[in-house]
Amino acid sequence: MAVGREPVRGVVRLAGVYTPPEKRKRGYAEACVYALSKHLRDRGYRCVLYTDLANPTSNSIYRRIGYRAVAEALRYRFE
Repeated sequence: MAVGREPVRGVVRLAGVYTPPEKRKRGYAEACVYALSKHLRDRGYRCVLYTDLANPTSNSIYRRIGYRAVAEALRYRFE
């Protein structure tokens, strides 16, 4: 599964990309993210997504379907 968030100024963030463990390594997530990205781009939106740099599998998939890294971000939690 993958979700396109609400557009903001012509940009849609893809989120919630998930494949159940027993269905992984079959190309489902790649096909889903590609199809959703194409659908949104065909309607004139720019697509962005955040990914975990420690996950080489998802990062290679995103690069393969046309995404490119443009920045790194850190997240801090106040406790």
